[in-house]
Amino acid sequence: MSPIESVPMLDTRRANLPVAGELREAFDRLLGSGKFILGEEVEAFERACAGYLGVAHAVGLSSGTDALIVALLAAGVKPGDEVICPTYTFFATAGSIWRVGAKPIFVDIKPRCFNIDPDQVAARVGPKTRAIMPVHLFGQCAEMGPLLALAKEKGLALIEDAAQAIGAEYEGRKAGALGTAGCFSFFPSKNLGGFGDGGLLTTQDGELAGRARGLRNHGGQKTYDHQEVGGNFRLDALQAALLRVKLDFTDHYALRRQANAAYYTQRLTAAGVAAPAPADPGCGPRCHGAA
Repeated sequence: MSPIESVPMLDTRRANLPVAGELREAFDRLLGSGKFILGEEVEAFERACAGYLGVAHAVGLSSGTDALIVALLAAGVKPGDEVICPTYTFFATAGSIWRVGAKPIFVDIKPRCFNIDPDQVAARVGPKTRAIMPVHLFGQCAEMGPLLALAKEKGLALIEDAAQAIGAEYEGRKAGALGTAGCFSFFPSKNLGGFGDGGLLTTQDGELAGRARGLRNHGGQKTYDHQEVGGNFRLDALQAALLRVKLDFTDHYALRRQANAAYYTQRLTAAGVAAPAPADPGCGPRCHGAA
């Protein structure tokens, strides 16, 4: 009996090898420039991301986790503040809140889309609440309408954890273009996967974007001129150059994943292993997005 072949959860070669020639060209261009920290490659990638996502500003950062940390700091979240986030998400969501000295306030998720429940968010807003951090989980946008209205009413920052949702849309606007700031990850397993760690912060607010650019560079806008304590949160120029090649294929990658998911659902359902999820009135009409 032949051994069963292991099927990897994700084979990054399927996305990278078809564009290997373009990736090598980008590497050679960067190698020839000798400019490996920030510079034109990062700026060009930021402009391309801003155009794709429909935002005024995009700031390249060292990881999705660091994007969350920088977004919280740039939005003015301080030690002792509270930030509302969902119970079901990757560790970095709550971890980034704790890292800036704030307290994560957990609220439950909806039963079908697994995204944060806006009604429960409203019930947990208190005098120390400074921000809401919804997560667009599995490429599905959280129900942003009520959250945006609540944030505006209470004067709260709304920071989108869009690490898994590049390209997903809510009422015609892309994730990361809705709240105070959006945060993305370019971890290799993501739809737009890099060749190591990388992240992005998006915003329509020029002042917040400027502060984020300072925070990623030890709190300074100029070399050896630091207005506050930040960190080394810069996106490598190499990652920016390579990711810019793949950015044009982001929607294609999402469609391929959706097709794979549909295939597994159909075959597992036919085998009696899985059944289509029933309509759940508790989730509402906004459980949608790009897987």
